[in-house]
Amino acid sequence: MTVKRHILFIFFLFITISFVRSQDKTPTTIFRIYEDNDFLNITGNGTDNSYTAGTRFDLFYIRKKPPRFITDRLMPKAGSASTNVFGWSLMQLMVTPNDISVSTWQPNDYSYAGALFAVRSLYSYNAIRKYSFQTELVAGVRGPASFAKETQTLVHTVINYQKPMGWHNQLSTVALVNVNFSAEKQLLAAGNFLELIGGAQLDAGSFLDAFSIYPTIRIGKMAPYFDGYLNQYGSFFRKQKKIKTQYYFIARPKATFVLYNALLHGTRMQESEINDGTTHDETARRIRHRLTDIQFGAVVARGNVSISYLQTHSTEYNKGLYRHNYGNFSLYFRW
Repeated sequence: MTVKRHILFIFFLFITISFVRSQDKTPTTIFRIYEDNDFLNITGNGTDNSYTAGTRFDLFYIRKKPPRFITDRLMPKAGSASTNVFGWSLMQLMVTPNDISVSTWQPNDYSYAGALFAVRSLYSYNAIRKYSFQTELVAGVRGPASFAKETQTLVHTVINYQKPMGWHNQLSTVALVNVNFSAEKQLLAAGNFLELIGGAQLDAGSFLDAFSIYPTIRIGKMAPYFDGYLNQYGSFFRKQKKIKTQYYFIARPKATFVLYNALLHGTRMQESEINDGTTHDETARRIRHRLTDIQFGAVVARGNVSISYLQTHSTEYNKGLYRHNYGNFSLYFRW
């Protein structure tokens, strides 16, 4: 559940820096504050279950010199004329059952699980041929070292909400290493008002094994998508004229085939010490391999500042459980 004061602070920060005069030079760096939360819901029916929260901080930048590290050189680029945006990210994720007031393990619901990881990324865009490659190298940990218990407990204490009682049942510690790769291609464009982009994503590793296909629809006053990541969230140039403001709507339906998700399955902490006659393997619900979701929302950008809100509606992650909604609020600042 999101801290309301935290949301108000981010909104106030956005309003404040919106008045900062835009720099004349072309921005080469963008910082993003990103919050997924199922309490954020356009219907007003917020929840605190399943995938309940994801907090992420990103620093994306265009390098002035060629990369030296072999991982940076090996990540695929979208041709010799591509705009290449490298990034470092830190992210925390958490999953909880529907009733967090219960201290005992709930075998017919999602298990408590938390993850903390760092991400090295390259988003490469080809503005001429209208395609992109996006690569993320993920390394982190699931379990108590993710500090998900401490984060949720602190947040709920601050806002005087129900204390989560079952984190001692969380999934045990495992290392998370993943490679996530996406490829996108423009399928249709109508002037500067409408874009239809086709995409596919492959995730492989100890965190998530999945394959997705999706179209992305963007409608509004906006910079061309394949002009690069930084141009999507601020002022941009069109025919040598600076466009200070952009605003557009996004819709992205997605179909995913999932083989494994470390936040949904695994051995519980101290499972061998629980003598209730059951084990995780005997009672855990099987993963739902075929998932569908739809994400929609809007982006508003002015100068070097942008905000976005996206709502995601997903089918259940495990068979026999419940569908899920969560919102995402993000703030972007370029320089």
